[in-house]
This record gives sequence, C-alpha cells and structure tokens, in this order.
Amino acid sequence: MLDRIALHQTHLGTPGIALDARGIALGQRGLVLAPTFDRLVRWLRVYTRDRSLEDLLPSLEIRRVRSSSGSQEITLSFAAESSDRMDHVADTARLADACTFTGTSRHFVQYRDAAAPFGYDAALLSAADAPLALYHSRFERTYDEGTPLDLRALLLRLQPEVDPSTRRAPGPRLVVAEQGLGPALIHYLVRSQVEGEVTVCEWPPRDASRPEPVLRHVFRVPELPARMRGLMAGTPGVTVFVPSGPGVAVEAGYRHPVELRACPVFDTAGLVLVRGGGAEPWTIPRLPCFGDLRAFARLQMLAHDPGPTGVAVASRDPDAIRVPMRLVPVSSPWHHVTATCVPVDKLPLLRRLAYSLAPRTLQDTRLALTDRGAFLVCPHGIEAIPLGTFFVEAHPGLFTPAGFEVVPGVAPAVLRRALDPPHGHSLFVDPGGAVVAVPDEAFVPLGTAVLEAGAWDAATTVAIDSALAEAPLRLQLAPVGLFPLAGTAPAPDDPWPEDRRGQG
Repeated sequence: MLDRIALHQTHLGTPGIALDARGIALGQRGLVLAPTFDRLVRWLRVYTRDRSLEDLLPSLEIRRVRSSSGSQEITLSFAAESSDRMDHVADTARLADACTFTGTSRHFVQYRDAAAPFGYDAALLSAADAPLALYHSRFERTYDEGTPLDLRALLLRLQPEVDPSTRRAPGPRLVVAEQGLGPALIHYLVRSQVEGEVTVCEWPPRDASRPEPVLRHVFRVPELPARMRGLMAGTPGVTVFVPSGPGVAVEAGYRHPVELRACPVFDTAGLVLVRGGGAEPWTIPRLPCFGDLRAFARLQMLAHDPGPTGVAVASRDPDAIRVPMRLVPVSSPWHHVTATCVPVDKLPLLRRLAYSLAPRTLQDTRLALTDRGAFLVCPHGIEAIPLGTFFVEAHPGLFTPAGFEVVPGVAPAVLRRALDPPHGHSLFVDPGGAVVAVPDEAFVPLGTAVLEAGAWDAATTVAIDSALAEAPLRLQLAPVGLFPLAGTAPAPDDPWPEDRRGQG
C-alpha cells in the first residue's frame, strides 16, 4: 500500500528515501523493472536514441530475478544522482511498458508520476527477508538476488535488423576478406586508387580437423567509392562492415537494434564485427598493426638486366628563360596606397594644398624633388594629397602603380631582386613600365620642404641708462576741501564763457 507524498511533508516511512531540493522523494538508486527481455531491449533502444549510457555505466547493474510468485523478470538499477535523471528514465520506462522505482538498499517504492507529483511512500513494509522488495500502486512483490547479466554480452546476443540503406550510406568501411581473396582485393583497391590500410587477423580453428588458425585480411577504408559498395556486398568471401561505435562495427545492410555509439562497453584496443543473418560476431581482442595498401601492391620487375647505368660526362647551365615585365590594369579595390608622384606642372597646386594639410601629414610625409616631379611617401597613407600618380608599396623600397599588377605574377621580393636597384634607392614603376630609382637620402620631411620663411629687419637698440637715471615720482595725498577747483586756471580751449564758469 502506497501513500502519496504531500508538499512540505517531512516524515517518510520507507528507509533510504528522502526529499530532494524540489521536494521529490528520491533514494540513492533507481531501478527499472522489465517483465520481459523484449521490454528491456525496448527501453535500451528508446534511451540510447538521444542519450548515452556513459553516465550510467559506472553504477549500472542488470539482473535476471525471480519474484515471490515464481515469475522471472529483469531489473536494471543505477545511481539515481538527481530527480532530473530519474524523470528521463521514468519517461523512457513508461514508453517501454516498464516500471520505475527508487530506493537505497532493498526497499524500492514507485517513482513519482502524474498522480503523485512528489512521489510515493510505503505505508507498510514487507516482513519477508528478501534481497529486494518493490512497492507499486498495483502490486507489492519481493525478489531473490538473481543472476547478473553483462550488457556487452546482451548487446552481442541481439540480432541486427535488415536495413539496406546502410550499404549505400557514405563514410568509412571495414572490409574483411578471406585469405585467398586478400591479395587480389589489395591489388584491385590500389589499381582503383582507393586509400586505405590492411592487416591480417587470426581466428581460432574452425574444428579439430584443421588445427591451423583462420586468417582473414581486414581493410580499413576511409571512403569506399559508391561504385564499389554494391560489388563488395555481393562478392562471396568479402564482408563489409560499417563502424557503429568505438570498438564495434555492424555488417553493411543491417542495423543493430540498440544505438551502439551510446553504449561504450567495447574495448577500443580491439574490434567486434557484428554479422547479420544470425551469424556469430567476429571478435578481435587486440588489433594488429595496419599497413598502407600501396605497400602491398604487386611489383613489376624488368625482364632483362639493364646493365651499367649511364653516367653524364658533362653538364652546363640551362638557357635562361626571361620575359619582359608588364603592367595590366585590375578592377580590385586599392589597398595600402602610400606614395604619389606629382608632375612638375602640378607643383604650384601642391604648394597651395600645403596650407590645408594636417600637422601629422606634414610631419610623416617625405618628399623628394626630381626632374620627373615630386615623389611623396607617407607610411600611413597618402590619401590626404589627392595629386599625381598613386603607388602601392609592394615590397620595402618597391612601389608599383595603384590599380595595376605586374605580370608575370612573381613575388615582390623576386621582382625587386630582378630590377637590381642600387643600394639606398627606392624604385617607382610607372604605369608605362618605366622604373625610376630615387635615392633615399633625397627624401626630406614635407613640412621642411614647403615652409618658406619671410624676410626680417634688424631692430635698433637704445641705451636705457638715461631712463634709469630719472628721479622717481612722489605722490602725496591731501584733503580737497569744499571748493576743489577754486583758483584753477581755465584751459586754453575752454568753450564756456568766463561769467558762466562754475555754474551747474
């Protein structure tokens, strides 16, 4: 008999069950009860479709148990960890028609569902001394300890399902050829220029009458051409496998019921080849070393002795092959335009433009005056001076016209070396193909070149000894009285008559 757990309930009767942070009843372990083997496989198929068993494997236990009523069932237990994991396990079990429980040691109660959002608690525990007791809303049973089942062996017992689409799917392939077909298949793959590796593996003898081991060639091909996929599948003695996970592959034309990539239970140092049609899988405990296919190709020998090899008695330098340099226009945008050549007739305009240039441009731009005009170079761009023919610095000390490219398209360092300029010169290639060498010492800052100082006049100095000899003035303050202007003589240009002076 189970009781639904209420919100904020603190007391639980089932040992090993507690409430997590969300108030859900949760034990240390979770358990899935599958009445039949098919339902367990169904749970594995659904769970591994979008999740891996890697997190469950360290604590996963699968057992075949017998109930108190005598029925045989299968349990799958694991560490619960959190209610999120249990929720996903419970949803998968509900889809596979299995039951989900949670507990710690031997008492497990039904995990929460829509009827009990916070879980269940057992009102009365079983008095039987059984290793496992399960409490469900529909039943209450005890089980014996049971026998453990190995997940790897369980997966290998499942027969692959027919799936023709895996034969045509692209991707890597593993090809196993019988001993007599191996050399011929190597030659065929090498002749068809198929990349791959090959090794030879040994299997135990088929029966006591043949004590020698069975040898087969195992090929590892990154990409088998589409034209060969059907040929390989239809050739007797040749079996093609599709890698389905670390250390395991399934025969082409079949698909394993469980997603093997989500079941990392196979040893990556070996290889398990799962065959279809009810055949037993081929197991290779340890993969031997592989060799490139071309190392095993057939060798052709000369039919006769070639005799002594010929030795050259003289040699000479080959004739030089040189083509003239040309400039062709291009439509790509200009980048890193750092120089310009202003012709002689445009120098007056450059003089007028100098008044509007920024101080940084005047400081960073260098100018050299030649008979062909003024060459100006600015490391951070010459866009502030929109005059003349613009150049791009293709190589340190080598400038090519903007909007053109040099053909043949050799490296800029090769072009400068071919022009062979004098030391300490910069080369400018104009659109016509002519090359001008300008000495680096001829370049001066633009601010120095454009500034013309005005004429100045010398000022006449005057001795200041006489000025210093004058006695300083002495100021004295006295009361002005009632009539401060009385007795003051009129100014020569006084406009007022004498009889009206002093009147307001």
